[in-house]
Amino acid sequence: MILGDVAIKTLIEAGRIDFPDHIEPLVNPASLNVRLGNTFLIPKRRFFKGVRLGDKMEYRRYEIRDGEEFCLMPGQFALATTKERFFIPSTMAAYVQGRSSIGRAGLTVQNAGYVDPGFHGAITLELKNETRNPIYLRPGYPVAQMIFEECTPVEKPYKGKYNGQIEATGSRMQQDKEARK
Repeated sequence: MILGDVAIKTLIEAGRIDFPDHIEPLVNPASLNVRLGNTFLIPKRRFFKGVRLGDKMEYRRYEIRDGEEFCLMPGQFALATTKERFFIPSTMAAYVQGRSSIGRAGLTVQNAGYVDPGFHGAITLELKNETRNPIYLRPGYPVAQMIFEECTPVEKPYKGKYNGQIEATGSRMQQDKEARK
């Protein structure tokens, strides 16, 4: 069952969603808008090597102050973080979806948008500029939405490699069991 605005407000009041500054308009009828945080990562280019799945990725980190902008060039991919932090109970899961207004401007938000029961931390967003124009991103702007749903009890809540992240976090696929084979 997808949670509505009353249940989302209850999550906020219970401290399951940590707002650096509480803003009521971010709550929609059945979702919560999430805002860009202040850190961005751009994968470093690996001339003649490409990306091998399972290998460690390297990124260039950018920290953007409130009131400043991060420029995402045409076709460019970046990781960003949310201002909000989440403490997802073991009886709930969440999905990250791009907002339609943002998609219509040519910005794709997320391609790995599932949040497991037990996750805690900021959400890393995957962003791609699908246009031929630069897109300027401001910390604090609502670019995506979280959709929460109840789930049956889980035996082992998420305790994975991304728990506790507080800023844009690059791939940690080198820690996967498959990568070590």
